[in-house]
Order: sequence, then C-alpha cells, then structure tokens
Amino acid sequence: MFAADYAIDPVALGGLAEERGFESLWVPEHTHIPVSRRSPYPAGGELPPEYSHTHDPFVALTAVAATTSRLKVGTGICLIVERDPITTAKEVASLDTISGGRFLFGVGAGWNREEMANHGTDPDARFGLMRERVEAMKAIWTEDEAEYHGRHVDFDPIWSWPKPVQKPHPPIVVGGNGKRVLDRVLAFGDEWMPNRVGDDAAFVQRLDELRRRADEAGRAPIPVTIYGASRKPDVLREWAEHGVTRAVYWLPPVEAGEAERRIDEVVGFVERYRAG
Repeated sequence: MFAADYAIDPVALGGLAEERGFESLWVPEHTHIPVSRRSPYPAGGELPPEYSHTHDPFVALTAVAATTSRLKVGTGICLIVERDPITTAKEVASLDTISGGRFLFGVGAGWNREEMANHGTDPDARFGLMRERVEAMKAIWTEDEAEYHGRHVDFDPIWSWPKPVQKPHPPIVVGGNGKRVLDRVLAFGDEWMPNRVGDDAAFVQRLDELRRRADEAGRAPIPVTIYGASRKPDVLREWAEHGVTRAVYWLPPVEAGEAERRIDEVVGFVERYRAG
C-alpha cells in the first residue's frame, strides 16, 4: 500500500497484516512528484494523489517493525537512483537491526524522469547508477573498511555500523518488467519483483528464462515476488510451478475500516487457494 498521509496509519496496517497471518508488508517510495506531467503515468490516465502523499518508506516501516514481532517489511520499491548510497546503506542496516532481520530491500530505478532530475540524476544513466549504488551498499554492509570506485559512485575506505542482521545483507529484490530486468537481477539481485503482469503466458516464459539463466550462472533458483498478484487459484498455481515464491496484493490507500475489509477479502481468497 502507498502509505499515504490520508490513509490508514502504517502502524495500524502492519498490525492488521500480522494479525491476519500475512508474511510481509510492502510500501513504495516517491520523495515528491514534480508538478510537470511530462513523464506519463505508466498505468495510463491521471496520476493518483497517493504518489505525492506517501510517507518516507524507512520511517513508515521502522514504525511497523517496532510494533510487530513476525511481519516482514519491504520497500516495493526504494528509488535508489534518488538516494545517497552511504546514507541508504545506513538506513537499511538500521532497519534490519531494529526489526531483528525482517527487512526486504526492493529496489528500482523508477519511471518519473523529472523526479530523478530534481535529485541530480541523469535519467538516461539511471540503470548504471542503480547497479553501482547497490554494489557500493553491499560493500558497506559486508566490509569493516568499505570502499567503492565506479563511474557514478566513488569513495575511499569508510567505517559504517551497524551491519545488517541478515547475512550477508537483506535480500536485494530487483523490481521491474523491462526488457533487461533479468540482466539486472542476475548481475546484482537476490530476487525479482515484476509489477502487474498482463500476459500470463509471456510471464511464464520469463520465469522459465530466469530459472534457466540462473542455472547457467551456477546459481540456485532465484525467488520471484509478484506484485499485484492474480487472485485466480489456477493462475497462481501455475506461476508457483514456474518459480513465483511470494504473491503481493495491492491495497489502495483507504481509511482503517475499508482497509480491514479489503484485507479480509484477500484472506478469504488465500484460504480458497489453500483449500484447492
């Protein structure tokens, strides 16, 4: 859910999710939305208001983690091309420590070119920048004296603690549906998180491609988190057979009563899926 300032409080949402037995709660990120609408909304039409009303994901998820005991918390996704990697590495490690190792680090490059530009990021270089920032953060999480020297990210040895509870670090869940997203998953990711799959057959082909390429690279099967998952049991079972390991369901930013009702609808669907 977009943790919008007019919707159910993230802490209350996290409590509901944990009570209902969900594995994880995910929130997206937009630092701001430029008034210019030159970048078209990927889903078409007008950009929904929650994009410019969402809380900072690390603040929201830390509050959720502090008030739950089992629920995993994830960014779906963190726009790391708009973030300093040293500061973000500190935030990730701090949240993973405070949560007792319950953080899932979904990352992506984003689509709003004006938003990136306001952060000093060249939209045309964002994917190379994303890779270097992930690699630099991995160094900070795993090395006592970390350094990184790349085209976009460059720093001499530094000290930075805490280190994450999860070893070697929280899973890097690479978001996106683009033509080269599997390249990025294989290059620096631990999992893949596609968004709102439209063509089931084409999606299954990509799942098989990911499994084949992981095997060719000497890697174990790569977990797949599907965002905006199908509620059709047969479709979900087929996806699971081809490598989907987590189904994430979309909750609109609504008030508490409506959020609880919608969560219970998903609970009912999950129960029917398990019964089948």
